[in-house]
Amino acid sequence: MKQQFTAVYQKKGKWYLGWVEEISGVNTQGKTLAEARANLQEALGLILDVNQLLLKRETGTTQKTIRESLILQRV
Repeated sequence: MKQQFTAVYQKKGKWYLGWVEEISGVNTQGKTLAEARANLQEALGLILDVNQLLLKRETGTTQKTIRESLILQRV
């Protein structure tokens, strides 16, 4: 599944800081912009994986759970 997020980068001193605008807690840093980009990709992937695992643990397999795509349309 392909998802799109907004990456934001800011240079602070010798470091590049990066975070994902849409998901709180997904942030990283790197000595170069390329390193910050790679680190942010990894951080986002890890957060999404952990969120899925936590949700599966919370809902269990005995409860009736509905999963569906959600598309947000803003005007």
